[in-house]
Amino acid sequence: METEVSVLKAFTPAIRANLPFLIPTAVGSVKLGDLSTFVYSHVPGATRSLEELTTGSQGLARELGTVMAAIHDLPRSLVSDADLPVYTHHEVRQRRLNELDQAATTGMIPSSLLRRWEHAMEDVSLWHFNPSVIHGDLHEGHVLVDGERVTGVTDWTELGIGDPAGDFAWLIASNEQDFVDAVLESYAVSRRDAPDDYLLKRAALLAEFALAQYMVKCLASNIPSMIHEAEGMLQALADDIREQEAVPDVEEPTEEPLAPVTVLPVPAVVVSAVPDIEDGKTPSPK
Repeated sequence: METEVSVLKAFTPAIRANLPFLIPTAVGSVKLGDLSTFVYSHVPGATRSLEELTTGSQGLARELGTVMAAIHDLPRSLVSDADLPVYTHHEVRQRRLNELDQAATTGMIPSSLLRRWEHAMEDVSLWHFNPSVIHGDLHEGHVLVDGERVTGVTDWTELGIGDPAGDFAWLIASNEQDFVDAVLESYAVSRRDAPDDYLLKRAALLAEFALAQYMVKCLASNIPSMIHEAEGMLQALADDIREQEAVPDVEEPTEEPLAPVTVLPVPAVVVSAVPDIEDGKTPSPK
């Protein structure tokens, strides 16, 4: 919470005034022993489930696209001045490759998924994008809606400069391609810079890869029930991809590493049920 308060202070009144939505403001705090309580300004609206969002109107889809464009068009100085993470497209790709190596060492990831993700991450052309300011943890639980309007966005602790596709990964889990396309269309119209051609393909990849990251966290926390759950979700993803014949069943890399990375219907657990694991507690899926 202290990190978020520090991040929110970087949003000056001038920056906030140009946003088409509200973000929280820390208006005070009370410290009692080792515990701190922070008081935030009220942001109207309420969260909706991913299904409620993606089965909503085209107007709501356009709102989401506009909001995401506004986030990605935030001034880069907001991040650099606050000493927040800044990554180039080369560094983003290398970080994913490092995470893939870490996931592979667990021995818990189906080989077909490891091959699929390795092909995509080694395809340099897929990772040619212009880094932008990103929310870093965008999903339905951090978007406030009132009617057909997005009124606020919360939880800014992962703010940084990186791959804008990461903020789209949660939408891929919706299996509602028309809605995703409408969001992307509005996003493209609203952004100062045109999105790259592979944005949704990277988002699909990142949505899938979130399960590998979840498995690594489960193993680190040593919670058997969560490890078993992660193993089941990974296998379900591998089975779904095999059924759709998205990846050739071969041992060697294919000639076209980009082809397997398509915007596929992905089990909803891929993004929406991959919670953070903290303090040795077993979290409830969203």
